[in-house]
Amino acid sequence: MTNFVEELRWRGMLHDIMPNAEEKLNEGMCSGYIGFDPTADSLHVGHLTQIMTLIHFQRAGHKPFALVGGATGMVGDPSGKSDERNLLTEEVLEVNLAGIKQQLNRFLKFSDEGNGAVMVNNADWFREFSFLDFIRDVGKHITVNYMMAKDSVKKRLTGDSGLSFTEFSYQLIQGYDFYYLWKNHNCSIQMGGSDQWGNIVTGTEFIRRKDSGTAYGLTTQLIKKADGTKFGKTESGAIWLDPEKTSPYKYYQFWLNATDADAKSWIRIFTLLGKDELDKLEAEHDAAPHLRILQKALATDITIRTHSEAALETAVKTSEFLFGNGSVAFLESLSPAHVLEIFEGVPQYTISKAELNAGVDVATLLAEKSSVFPSKGEVKKTIQGGGLSINKTKVPELTAQYNTADLINDQYIIVQKGKKNYFLLIAE
Repeated sequence: MTNFVEELRWRGMLHDIMPNAEEKLNEGMCSGYIGFDPTADSLHVGHLTQIMTLIHFQRAGHKPFALVGGATGMVGDPSGKSDERNLLTEEVLEVNLAGIKQQLNRFLKFSDEGNGAVMVNNADWFREFSFLDFIRDVGKHITVNYMMAKDSVKKRLTGDSGLSFTEFSYQLIQGYDFYYLWKNHNCSIQMGGSDQWGNIVTGTEFIRRKDSGTAYGLTTQLIKKADGTKFGKTESGAIWLDPEKTSPYKYYQFWLNATDADAKSWIRIFTLLGKDELDKLEAEHDAAPHLRILQKALATDITIRTHSEAALETAVKTSEFLFGNGSVAFLESLSPAHVLEIFEGVPQYTISKAELNAGVDVATLLAEKSSVFPSKGEVKKTIQGGGLSINKTKVPELTAQYNTADLINDQYIIVQKGKKNYFLLIAE
């Protein structure tokens, strides 16, 4: 056993904890849980803080439960929301639950024995729970006054969108989840983000009022970027853990592009590196910030644990190809879908494969068959300045010819103007 709370504390993760909870956790193995809303078939980096909390919980010798809300996903949690979200069908929820379980398997050691992680679905105990039974057995223990005092409820009641009875009842449903796990799985602590404090406290209060039991709560910091913007959001949307939604390359780049200030806090939160190793990395980084030592260590660690070492290798090679001296041989090992992912957002032009058979000079290819350049004169000027490459090889002269033999994966030609301006020609 190690001190779980102290681990969260020095990593800058701990936000709030109920009295006597730390003492309870230090007595011996405890069971505890965190809930995940199955609003999509993949988790995203916004969920990583809670995943890391469960990892630390298990590493400290405790037994983690991951509750995936098949029932609560049909209701919607008003905490931190300004509008009511769309409710999900049971069919969609089943797909989402399967995707989330597969992802959590990469981070936690699942087993019914010892302190192995366990996944539970609250639909299993709510499916046969009638409305009348619920308001009799649960509703009578928590007053409306108590529920109205919660900040998440107050904010919605004073807002323009109001609060439906469906969402108002959410804290009772989550409170019963805690009671069920406390009663049937000996879960003595619920954990979550700081926006979940109200729901967690409702659960401990329900346990106390219904069975005179004692349970505890702990919350972690909500992660924000140093500039105050939302963590995990980019111009293109959320950063998903599913490689089909966010490629390992983009995932790697998200962490690699962290500011120095963010990298210093994120590497403590999102890796399992110890204090001494982190202090050493930080000292090396401060001595040579341009090398981005912290960002590389962070991106490497979290990409391997989310995906795999092979995925990391592909991400690094992709970065080297785009920003360094990578070879086109790397692209030839990728599927067409992965090639298109790498060049997402890059100007793309369709050219005729039939016209390439006989060969096309570079000026015609880039100024007439495609619109990479506005004129052949611009192509000539760029070649003379040594600034034009095709498939990572400098174009030597204006008369250079290209044909189907130059196609990567029998489909693509990579045009590079200067160091960072890429264009993708797609032969059809």
